[in-house]
Parts: sequence; C-alpha cells; structure tokens
Amino acid sequence: MISVGSLCEDDRAAWEVLARGYKAYYRTTVPDEKYEETWQRLRRRTEFHGLGAWSNGKLVGIAHYLFHRTFWMEDSCYLQDLFVDEAARGRGVARTLIEQVAEASRERGASRLYWTTKEDNTTARALYDKVASCKGFIRYDYPLAMARG
Repeated sequence: MISVGSLCEDDRAAWEVLARGYKAYYRTTVPDEKYEETWQRLRRRTEFHGLGAWSNGKLVGIAHYLFHRTFWMEDSCYLQDLFVDEAARGRGVARTLIEQVAEASRERGASRLYWTTKEDNTTARALYDKVASCKGFIRYDYPLAMARG
C-alpha cells in the first residue's frame, strides 16, 4: 500500500537521503547547505511544492514540482524531481506520485504537466511512455557562468 501526501518536518532526514540519491543518479553535486535551503523552500509551500510517498510508514519516494506562467496558455506545472528508493521501484510509487502532481495541476487549473529525463533513463522512460507522451523536444543548457569574450 502506497500513500502520498505533503512532506512534514519529521520527514527531513529521509527526504535528504532520497534527494541525495536523485542528485547522485544525475551526477549532480550541490553543497550540503543547499539541501537545507531546498527543504525550507518545500516546507513553505509557496512557489515550490513537494510530495512524499510512503510504504509501510517509510518514505520511499519524493516529487518536487512548481507552477509557472507561460506566454500562450494557462499556468504550467513542471515536475522537476522524481525519485524512488531502489528497493521500492516497480511497485507503482512513481506512477502514484505523478498522478498526485497531476491532480494538484488540475486543481490549480494548469494547462499542462511536463518533465524531463535523460535519454538513457530507460527504466523511468518505460513508465513515462505509459502515462505521458514525448513531444520530441531536446533540451539545451547554456553555460551562464562562462566568461564573456
């Protein structure tokens, strides 16, 4: 049985384990203080939102999302982070988290829910291909820290 809901203060340590797992999967490092900063942003529940998924009382999955305005349609919801503990994968945790973010998007009146993943993330993409459609876009990141010259 999977239950999904808002993260509470008692979830802080388990949330960080999952958040670090997410960052490690994508080979992204952030300073330790960014975990506390992100946790505080999630707890304020103003512009950044977080959900947890529990199995037998243990936090096994997290989803971070935000709403933003667009030029051509109503607000959009961006599912920025989705991560499930390896031991809990294949039991519907990610699907349930996506469905809860979709419900929050509908409640807000958002026009779309979208996310990105790495092309070689075949396990996640097998689920994503069942619950959503890939529109064929490719993401580019411009290095803003690059020196001008």
